[in-house]
Parts: sequence; structure tokens; C-alpha cells
Amino acid sequence: MKYNFGAGPCILPQDVFKQAADAVLDFNGLSILEVSHRHKDYVAVMDEAIDLVKKALNVPEGYSVAYLQGGATLGFTIAALTMMRDTKKAAYINTGTWASGAIKEAKKVGIDVNVVASSEDKGFTYIPKNFTIPSGLDYLHYTSNNTIYGTQFHHVPKTDLPLVCDMSSDIFSQEIHVADYDLIYAGAQKNLGPAGATLYIVKNDVLGKSTSPFLPTYLDLKQHIDKDSMLNTPPVYSVYVAMLNLRHLLANGGVAAKEKENNAKAALLYSEIDANPLFTGNVAVEDRSKMNVTFKLSDESLTATFDEMWKGAGIVGLSGHRSVGGYRASLYNALPLSSVQVLVDVMKEFTKKNG
Repeated sequence: MKYNFGAGPCILPQDVFKQAADAVLDFNGLSILEVSHRHKDYVAVMDEAIDLVKKALNVPEGYSVAYLQGGATLGFTIAALTMMRDTKKAAYINTGTWASGAIKEAKKVGIDVNVVASSEDKGFTYIPKNFTIPSGLDYLHYTSNNTIYGTQFHHVPKTDLPLVCDMSSDIFSQEIHVADYDLIYAGAQKNLGPAGATLYIVKNDVLGKSTSPFLPTYLDLKQHIDKDSMLNTPPVYSVYVAMLNLRHLLANGGVAAKEKENNAKAALLYSEIDANPLFTGNVAVEDRSKMNVTFKLSDESLTATFDEMWKGAGIVGLSGHRSVGGYRASLYNALPLSSVQVLVDVMKEFTKKNG
């Protein structure tokens, strides 16, 4: 038995994996890997995958959903181009590696970036607060959850600017109010489906208004929306598995039920980190991520001993990101509470023997 705490690619429910595997061999007489994306059977898959996103997140009228490729890394560019107006200035909040990447790519396409807040001064271990967002800019961009450092926005930034958010690592993990946003984008490979697809949720009013002199067809989000995510061959298998996973999510209480489970998982692990003298959390308590729990040993000389114990228990993917070190337990939707309990039990036993 393996307990997967890896930060990605995806961990999904076992029955979703089973259905996805079956479709590789037989999807209405063909493999899902060979069926034409123009065939009515696959068009139905794409239509349902889009519709299920709208149901799961209560997407209001006036918004469109699309599946593209390129990950959130391409999303950095697409978001900047989509939201660029005559001002060509935007506000960004820098809370880590992926937010920094978004800033870099926005600058490349001609956005004058105003970093209105940053937590870089303390190694991205907190979420900035009490900052001022200037008016008259094209949009505000932030990254909702930071997989590497383990921080998360628990409140939507207040602004009168159009709001853009990279939700790659926490979308579908908690309820959100889509109407707060003009553009949401998210790589699929955490809570939605396999790597390969990127989800976009966009207010229709912002489409087709970019003032960028550089807007290739593939980077024009309106083109994808107008073609129902079929501008070119979509990531067929990734979208299919996302559809299966969204069916599973909605059949098991939806996002509200999953948020309750995720809160319980995070509370269990953080409680042990706080109570156990051999472990220390990495980030400000009020800004802790419920998706990516980062922590370290109080005595690093015990690293080899702890590593041997958690690996021996069947736990995988617990090592921290190479740029941070320590440990990172990713608590994505499909990870059961019982897996978190296994980790907590190992931590308790470790301290019993070494404390």
C-alpha cells in the first residue's frame, strides 16, 4: 500500500483511474487515445467536461469555460494578453515561484508590472496583507495557493480592478465565488485530472478586447472559446479523465463536501506539527496552505532516521521542493484522511523513539 503525498502530477480516486484505464482499451469500440476529437462521441465528452465545471463551481451566466494545453506556464502569457488594455499596466502579488513566473511572462509581452505586494523578504513564508492597490491599471493578478512554500490566500484580495487568479493547485478543493473574477486559470494536474489540460474560466466581457500588438491565434483565448476548446486537437485523454473525475466529485457531495474533508486533513496534520517537538511548520500559521503542508525537523541530524521511517510505512512524495528542503505533504482532493493518519502515526512513533 502506497500513500501518495506528491505535489503532482495528479492523485485521483481509484474508480476514476479504473474507468480511465478501461477507456484506453475500449471507448465505444475504439481506444480513447485514437478516437477523433471531431467525432460526436468525443465532442460529447468535451461538452460534458465543460458543463461539469460550471456545475461544480456554480459558474454564473456570462462566463465561459475552456480546456487548453500548455499548463499554467502558458497561462501566464495568455492571461496577460487577454487582459491587456490601453494602459498596459497591471498589479501583481508575488508570493512565490509561480507568481514570480507570471510576473516575468507579463513583462515579456509588454505589461508594465506593478508588484503591489511581495513576501520575498521572508522567503515567501507568508501572504502579504494591508497593501495598497493603485487604480487605473488593467488588472490584478495573484496565485491562490503556493505549492512550493506552503502558503495560501484565505481571502480574495479586495480591489476594483479586474481580477485574475492562477488556481492551479487548489481549484475544486474549496468553494469559490467565480463572479469575483474576470479570469481564472489552472493546470489540471492537482485536483482536476492528468497533466496535459489547463482549465480557463473567463468572463465573456473581457474577451476580444486585448490591445496587444502581438496576439497569435493560439494565445487568443476568444478563439478557443469560440471553437468550444476545439481550435486545434485538444488534450483528449486529459480532458476525458477530468470529466470522469468531475462526475465523481459531483456524485460525492461536490466541492462543499470536499472542502470539509480537506479542512479535516489539514487540521489533523497541522495539529501534529504544532504539538510534536521534533517538527516545525515553515510558514505563518494564519497563511498555511490546506493543500501543501510544509514542515521541517527541529533537529536535522535525525533526517535519515525519519526518512527511513516514512518510506518504510509506504509513504511516497514527502520530500520538500528542492529549492526549500524539509518536507511537503500535498493533501489533494483524492488523498483520504486515512493516509494523513498514517503520516501522523509515523511522526508520533518517530518522536517516541527519538524525542
